[in-house]
Amino acid sequence: MGDGVQINQILSRCARLRALLVALSGFASGLGLPVAAAEQPRRVVSMNVCTDQLAMLVAAEGQLHSVSYLARDPNTSVLADRTHGLVLNHGLAEEIFLMRPDLVLAGTYTTRTTVELLRRLGIRVEEFAPDSSIADIRLNILRMGEVLGRNERAAALVAELDQGVAELAGAKASQRTVATYYANSYTSGSGTLVDEIVKLSGLVNVADTLGLRGTARLPLEMLVLASPDLIAASDENYDAPALAQANFVHPAFRAIAENGRSVALPSRYTICGAPFTLEAARLLRGAASKLDQENAR
Repeated sequence: MGDGVQINQILSRCARLRALLVALSGFASGLGLPVAAAEQPRRVVSMNVCTDQLAMLVAAEGQLHSVSYLARDPNTSVLADRTHGLVLNHGLAEEIFLMRPDLVLAGTYTTRTTVELLRRLGIRVEEFAPDSSIADIRLNILRMGEVLGRNERAAALVAELDQGVAELAGAKASQRTVATYYANSYTSGSGTLVDEIVKLSGLVNVADTLGLRGTARLPLEMLVLASPDLIAASDENYDAPALAQANFVHPAFRAIAENGRSVALPSRYTICGAPFTLEAARLLRGAASKLDQENAR
């Protein structure tokens, strides 16, 4: 009940603010001052790190006003260095509303309360689902082009993506096995973007051979028995010792990860889909080639 009262209070405050802004807009129009056109969004706010990066790649200069605070984290965002000059937001309804956006970009898992409040206040919100394949990346890039009125730029990015996919597909497959391994012993199985990246690299995903789907637990015992040629782990480190990373210090893990069999796969390349996602496949392919060269000596 307390949450409902709080939401109503926020709605009431935002509605009063909106009424004031509408009045000011009408006053500006009466004075002959320029008012933003409705056809193409000119003040875009993104609340999700993946829509942040797609918008930064697609938007025209000055079109994107704000991105989420995660967009400036280099461990999460490939485009962290492009956020300077953009306002950072934390996905709060009042915060977003006061920015006066004509378009808000969100992920389908972005804070539902914020998305609902913004829509009830009459603000256009476009949601983008997470990518689980290269095909999804293509669709989301093209859709971003549509909502921003930047179709040509989006088409150019898709062409860049397709060229990279073709180059990876045209190279000789290694057929070496790789296991992706994250905190709390999680791995990426079939139906995930990481699995498709592994396939593009020409390697065989151990999770597939074990029949794992989606993001699933891969017990250390199963990993040891699978004995992959390579282990791909994210570069995420905790500020203090944590049980979530206990699997990485276990003697059994260290034994199979030694001798060049471990490759860092930065999570910023796999969290979101874009042409830069292919860098993850290139890293895996490079690690396999290096292992082949060392074994040939």
